[in-house]
Amino acid sequence: MTAALRIGTCNWSDHSDFYPRGLPLRDRLAYYARFFPIVEVDSSYYAIPTPERTRAWSEAVPDAFLFNVKAFRSMTYHERVGGEPREPTAGEESAFLACLEPLREAGKLRAVHYQFPPWFTASPANQDRLARLRERHQRDLVVVEFRHRSWADPEGLPQLLGLLAEAQVSLCLVDEPQIGSGSFPTLQELTDPRLAVIRFHGRNRHTWYRPGPTSGDRFDYLYREDELREWSEPIRELVNSADELHLLFNNNRANYAVVNGLQMAHILGLDYPPLPSAQPSLPIAPARESQR
Repeated sequence: MTAALRIGTCNWSDHSDFYPRGLPLRDRLAYYARFFPIVEVDSSYYAIPTPERTRAWSEAVPDAFLFNVKAFRSMTYHERVGGEPREPTAGEESAFLACLEPLREAGKLRAVHYQFPPWFTASPANQDRLARLRERHQRDLVVVEFRHRSWADPEGLPQLLGLLAEAQVSLCLVDEPQIGSGSFPTLQELTDPRLAVIRFHGRNRHTWYRPGPTSGDRFDYLYREDELREWSEPIRELVNSADELHLLFNNNRANYAVVNGLQMAHILGLDYPPLPSAQPSLPIAPARESQR
């Protein structure tokens, strides 16, 4: 394998069953960093962290540890006014860019992740919004993730791939239930050779469209080993094409993301620490319909 291959999870605070009992919340990131070299920051979607906070994150982890940071919700058009996407204010954009600076200065910001909502469809206006991302992040690697199937329409997909390649923006690859318009197919397209990202959302078809009190209720899925091994060859192809590849697990029920992340590292022959022996036992994942 030629690419820098890193495995991690989406957020570090969700995996309550992973951490030793009594470990303070402030110490979870440092503990997480003993097992993984990268994490995706999801809390920045809900509230923009201060530069002081992101600096503290940087100081809590080893020098080689990396962060992918999720864009604030108004910047991914999750907020609408009169049915139309609300553009982020100048203050929101400035605050979000400021929170990235301590991570960037420390060499620990690897990418900014834009996950668009299901109502962000493949319209000309939204294509223009994609094209402008590079203007906002001239110094950063940018990853975009779609949750509406119109972006993968066979007639429009070549145009999308060309747009992203020209803007040097990575298309996020996904493992998720293939059900309805609010899902995106599992493609293997590399639009920025500097970075490829695969996010593993689980394959729980029954909860994909079901809102719950926590994201763990929606992404309640423990991958079987054979389901992870399905990705072995696509991953090997990507690491021979991209400079860097991130595998990020978002199936954040209990400690499922941690279990599957370390399991994937073992499958790929990477030297990651084993799951702590004190971990609570997990139920054996029942046979499920495989949905790529």
